[in-house]
Amino acid sequence: MNESNSPAASESVVQAHPEHDDHHDVSKHIKKYLMVGGLLMIFTIITVALSYFDFGSHKANIAVGMLVATFKAGLVAAIFMHLSAERHLVYQILIFTTFFVLVLFWLTYLAWYDPVVR
Repeated sequence: MNESNSPAASESVVQAHPEHDDHHDVSKHIKKYLMVGGLLMIFTIITVALSYFDFGSHKANIAVGMLVATFKAGLVAAIFMHLSAERHLVYQILIFTTFFVLVLFWLTYLAWYDPVVR
């Protein structure tokens, strides 16, 4: 009456993760990762190229750089951090974090126009 040798116990362990048997599914993800990696390299080159252009003021140059950097960060978050397939709670946390970062950017923007500092 040894229960560890029963066939039902060993079958449940073998079939615990049947989705890992699809090797073609992994190649689809690898192609997506390589495509996003290539896009990140292209947008890095665009960022470097944009640094040689003058958009009228130092603040406009920073805004254009931040716009490209935000797009690249969104790609990393959506694809490499798998946020494109997450649940509702993760999006709530992401929205709160984005709001907090925007408030910090806004405070930095206000510090540029602080009459006490100038």
